[in-house]
Amino acid sequence: MTLPDAPLNELQAFAAVAEAGSFRAAATRLGVTPSAVSHSLRTLEARLGLRLLHRTTRSVAPTEAGARLLATLAPALADIRRAVGEAREAADTPRGTLRLTAPRTAAHLVLMPRLARFLAAHPGMAVELSCDEALVDIVAAGFDAGLRFGESLQGDMVALPVGAPQRFAVVAAPAYLARHGTPRTPAELMAHACIRLRFPSGRLYGWEFVAPDGRGFEVQVAGAFTANDQTAMLLAAEAGLGLAYVYEGQAAPAVAAGRLVRVLQDWLPPAEQLYLYHPSRRLQPAGLRALLDLLRSTEDSA
Repeated sequence: MTLPDAPLNELQAFAAVAEAGSFRAAATRLGVTPSAVSHSLRTLEARLGLRLLHRTTRSVAPTEAGARLLATLAPALADIRRAVGEAREAADTPRGTLRLTAPRTAAHLVLMPRLARFLAAHPGMAVELSCDEALVDIVAAGFDAGLRFGESLQGDMVALPVGAPQRFAVVAAPAYLARHGTPRTPAELMAHACIRLRFPSGRLYGWEFVAPDGRGFEVQVAGAFTANDQTAMLLAAEAGLGLAYVYEGQAAPAVAAGRLVRVLQDWLPPAEQLYLYHPSRRLQPAGLRALLDLLRSTEDSA
């Protein structure tokens, strides 16, 4: 036996009339005309093949079948109204979990200080941050937004600049340079131990430089130590294992303390901007909207 489907508007019309005892009162509650309510009810009764309401010129009351249907339907409609209200509130009030992805070091330098302010301002929010060097499809992976350099962004993403542009630095421990000399050009790196970065894809990062004529190029360096984490690379450089190519901001404390020395500064590319990117401007979750607003206000006041 095939059960008849009843559209929600017909069920709402029946429940409203049965509870109000009046077509006119039900129409006012639903924001439609009495004739529209009457039409919905007639259609529902025809669909079910039974009478749901007794009607006279003076009153309206559920039949026995109508009363049984109302007893089950009224709580269900109340649950639906509550769920819709919660969904509408979620669109307006930052609440729930915001899932973000970012390269580990970029997250530490740029995102974490801002996320601390965001969570303090929105106690109903939680943030789940995945630190990953891989280029992630945020839609397929279920992330709300990601942090990447502009050159890595897909054309259909909406992007907001976050923080100051980031530069890179080539650094080494003073003791290493005393033993092996200081490279003056990128070509001289071939005679040095270099600390390499391996991406999740398995590819080794090629160190990026800019020639005096403005031409960019990469150097595939060699060395005895390879890592997938820039903090480990920095510690290896401090331990004298070789030269490392890392974020300038990450190396700054060790440089200031004299544990590391910068080299090849004139050969490094200009600073690059990091962006928080997300798929669409339409119907953004309230939590993501709140984070974007905070980031805009932070950058405007910087």
